[in-house]
Amino acid sequence: MEDALTTLTKAWSATPLPTEKVTLENSLDRVLAEDVFSTIDVPGFDRAAMDGFAVLAEDTFNVDEQHAVKLKVLGELEAGDASEYDASRGEAIEIATGAPMPKGANAVVMVEFTKKENGDVAVFRPVSPGENVTSAGSDVMSGELLLRKFQIITPREVGLLAAAGIEQVSAYSKPRVTIFSSGNELIKPGQPLTFAKLYDVNGPAITAAVTECGGQPRFMGILPDNFETIKNRLKEALEESDVVISSGSTSSGPGDLVYRAVDELGEPGVLVHGLTIKPGKPALVGLAGNKLIFGLPGYPTSALMIFHVLVAPIIRRLANKADVQPTKVQASSSMKFFKARGRRELLPIQLIAQPNGQLSAYPMQSGSGAISSFALADGFADFPETQEYVDEGESMEVELFGKELVPPSLVAIGSHCVGLDIAFAKLREKDPTFLGRTVNVGSTGGFHAISRGEADIAGVHLQDENTGEYNIPFIKSFGLADTVVLVRGYDREQGLIVKHGNPKKITGVEDLTRKGIRFINRNRGSGTRFLIDRHLTKVAKSHETDLETISAKIEGYGYEAKSHSAVAAAIKNDRADVGFGIRTVAVSNQLDFIKLDDEKYDFLIAKPRLDKVSVKRFVELIKSREFAESLAQKAPGLRATEQSGLIVFPTKT
Repeated sequence: MEDALTTLTKAWSATPLPTEKVTLENSLDRVLAEDVFSTIDVPGFDRAAMDGFAVLAEDTFNVDEQHAVKLKVLGELEAGDASEYDASRGEAIEIATGAPMPKGANAVVMVEFTKKENGDVAVFRPVSPGENVTSAGSDVMSGELLLRKFQIITPREVGLLAAAGIEQVSAYSKPRVTIFSSGNELIKPGQPLTFAKLYDVNGPAITAAVTECGGQPRFMGILPDNFETIKNRLKEALEESDVVISSGSTSSGPGDLVYRAVDELGEPGVLVHGLTIKPGKPALVGLAGNKLIFGLPGYPTSALMIFHVLVAPIIRRLANKADVQPTKVQASSSMKFFKARGRRELLPIQLIAQPNGQLSAYPMQSGSGAISSFALADGFADFPETQEYVDEGESMEVELFGKELVPPSLVAIGSHCVGLDIAFAKLREKDPTFLGRTVNVGSTGGFHAISRGEADIAGVHLQDENTGEYNIPFIKSFGLADTVVLVRGYDREQGLIVKHGNPKKITGVEDLTRKGIRFINRNRGSGTRFLIDRHLTKVAKSHETDLETISAKIEGYGYEAKSHSAVAAAIKNDRADVGFGIRTVAVSNQLDFIKLDDEKYDFLIAKPRLDKVSVKRFVELIKSREFAESLAQKAPGLRATEQSGLIVFPTKT
């Protein structure tokens, strides 16, 4: 088999087919030819996540079942209604799941904890700002990378594209594959079976296999055992196809004619005839000009086996697809998490392959309304109603959503950055088979992922408040000093993101405490959250107080976003006036930026992963002038340095 593949490779190069535009309804199982970005927020407005009453959370802070608060009900809002209400203190609006949040309201009290009477509603349970509210752009943000080039479109991706209003995408053309069966003994399924005749198994089976591989099959029936007919039919098929497959009549006996016909269809003719393999010995590979011809054995088991090991990889390569994995796989949970109590749950799971061959499972728990989480998942785990939680390290069976589970070439778990997207895009340009996967869990989560051996690399940007040094002090505090290296990444400009023109005249962190300034915070555990709290601590000390007191004065301190892009989207869509983030997202969203820091965004790597080919290529890329120039062109505020790509921990003695 290896010699046959070498012979084929020397004579023919599997170049991906040209691209074409395909409509959303025709995009299933196609391979994307370019990255796809959203042009809108999904949802495009803040909406209620529960049936209940939209309120100002501050009205409910001191209530309980014994001490309810009464609020005046202004009206009702159903899903699809345009909100005409403006809630103030002491007021509420009855609201249905999916309805837009009225102005002024910042939370929803579930209907179960209320009692409506005489135009008022009694509230028996407190809510916090943002509770039971799905924020605009919380699922998908305008400008967000939805799908990557070379990604295969499944029903989940179709749903994601539809949610973003995308009507068509650019995809690689499917290889046109013409299929024949041959032999006078064969008849079409459905016809009466007579003595000495057999139903054609290979035609339908290979047609289905071609479809599964991403090809566009065309079954042209059964060839008779006649040399001129076989030759002419194969010649016609070559003119209209990228690949031709025939099964049967491939041996060297007097009645086997395909190999003779192939040798007369064009140079170089037959490349391989016969393999030292069982089953599948009489397999044939031919080349007429630049068109491939495969002759498969007549016995169905042999034909399908050779198709699997020899033909399928070629069709997948032409369609830019990869090999398949089992439908169900075993995986270990990467964390302890709770499932829906008392109910059976089908939980979307993202899978990360480990060097030892095992799979780590990351549960996608963003909620039933988040199409993005569903699209990122590889499959789902079926948990019974009697199970309340899954422990860290616990084994689970994951049923794949599609036919394929393609192990990523490089796994990055930690803090996300657009520079990482640029690096992955560069690696894809150099190797179209490269598949990068990112799991965004913040810098602290990145340290844990490296500690557990789940990631190849972790993007981190934690600053020690005592020394001001980035990342290295945390290696020691996480107990990783003997097991990891830290590769210097690049500098990022961090600061305050404000609306274009800075209408609130914000100049620094202390302005966050001003009345009328709406702040959007970052999630706990992220490097940016550490930076925010460090700046606020300085402000607190200047006022001879503490972080807790200062943060209580900031409107929106408890409103957390999970990414720089989410912060920018909130400000752009007037859900906040200011937030912390990198210059890159401010520029891309036409927002203003007030620089506060130059931070180090570095890459933590476990020592055993340094020998992995994809990790080596990644580190070399970070060192390169090519990457530095890409950052400068595509990501204002990100800057490579002379140390980029160098190991800065442990230091050389």
